[in-house]
Amino acid sequence: MRIEKPNDDITLYCGDCIEVIRGVQVRHNINSIITDPPYPDYYVDEYQYRNGLIDFLNDFDCRQLVFWSPKADFPLDYTAIHIWDKVVGIGSMYEKVFERNGKHQYKIYKAHPITCDYIAMRSGEEWTGHKSQKPTFLLRTLVEEYSNPNDTIFDPFMGSGTTGVACAQTGRKFIGIEIDESYFEIAVNRIKKSLMQPRLF
Repeated sequence: MRIEKPNDDITLYCGDCIEVIRGVQVRHNINSIITDPPYPDYYVDEYQYRNGLIDFLNDFDCRQLVFWSPKADFPLDYTAIHIWDKVVGIGSMYEKVFERNGKHQYKIYKAHPITCDYIAMRSGEEWTGHKSQKPTFLLRTLVEEYSNPNDTIFDPFMGSGTTGVACAQTGRKFIGIEIDESYFEIAVNRIKKSLMQPRLF
C-alpha cells in the first residue's frame, strides 16, 4: 500500500479500498462520503466491479452521495435519488446519485461530462483519460452543498481524483483510495496542483 500526503489535511492511499479500510481507522473522523464506484454495467472487468463491492458503505453512518448507473439497480438503502443531467443529447444523458443517511429532497444537477481534451478545455479542466471522469464543477457543487469547510470527505473509489480536487479548492479535508496505480498517480498530481491554486471561497 502506498500513501501520499500532499498536506496535513489530505491523505491518499493506493490500494484496494476494502483492505485499506481494514488497516486504517478512517471511519471515525469522516463527515461525508462522496464517491463514484465501479458500475455493474460499465467497463466491469477494467474497473473490477463485483457483487457486494460497496456493501462496506453500510459501516459508515455519515451522509453519503454515491454515483450510480441509471440502468442498474442500486444495491443499498438510500434516502433520496438525485440526477446528474449531462446536458447532452447522445449516449447516456444522465446518471443517478444516491443519497444515503441524509435528507429526502430529490435534486437535479447539470454539468457537461468530461470525455475528451476539447470538452475539458472548454470547461476549464483537464482530461485525465479516465473513462468515468466527473466534472470538477459538479463535484465542487456537491462538496459545498453537502459538507462544511474543514469537514473530512472520504472517497474510497478516487479514480483520477476529482473529489479530492474539489475538496482542495473548497477548504475540505480529504481521504481518498484508488486501486489503479496509474490513476492514483494522476490523482496525486491533480490534487497537489489544486493546492497550489487560490481556494474558491
